[in-house]
Amino acid sequence: MQIRSDTLVALGSNQQSSAGTPEETLKRACALIADSGVVIRAISRFYATPCFPAGAGPDYVNAAINLEWSGSPEEMLATLHRIEADLGRARVHRWGQRTVDLDLIAVGDRVLPDAETYAQWRDLPLEEQRSAAPDQLVLPHPRMQDRAFVLVPLADVAPDWVHPLSGLSVIEMRDALNAADLAEVRPL
Repeated sequence: MQIRSDTLVALGSNQQSSAGTPEETLKRACALIADSGVVIRAISRFYATPCFPAGAGPDYVNAAINLEWSGSPEEMLATLHRIEADLGRARVHRWGQRTVDLDLIAVGDRVLPDAETYAQWRDLPLEEQRSAAPDQLVLPHPRMQDRAFVLVPLADVAPDWVHPLSGLSVIEMRDALNAADLAEVRPL
């Protein structure tokens, strides 16, 4: 099914890639996304953010983009994974250091695969999140509401996007975060 809708993607990098520094890598990732037939509606500022989880490597450069996409969410995810591989990403360790991370955060108001599965992943304890990964696409990203390094850049490109299950906008989710976490996300 082809539905034209806002597609929100979070970008991050904390290692050199063939494109250069983390900031240069994110710029190259945006160019490769645009070259793949996607319309980029908006690109956030780039932000310096602490590594997540703490101690897992160097700090990150994070950003977000708002895309217009007329394919399926699974096709978009495959495109993002291909671009990650082109930029040298090897999926070895969950939450490990990476040349680039392109996370599909949301596609319009779609909930995938269903609300119950979404809730299971959203409520997964942190210790299980470190090792468990879903075998199917879960949208919206089940922990977006907890992450300043996602919500601060998203507020630049989709401040009024509303989470289809919580009913909260990006701005409302961002503003509900701990002030100390928000202060750690600094524009470059």
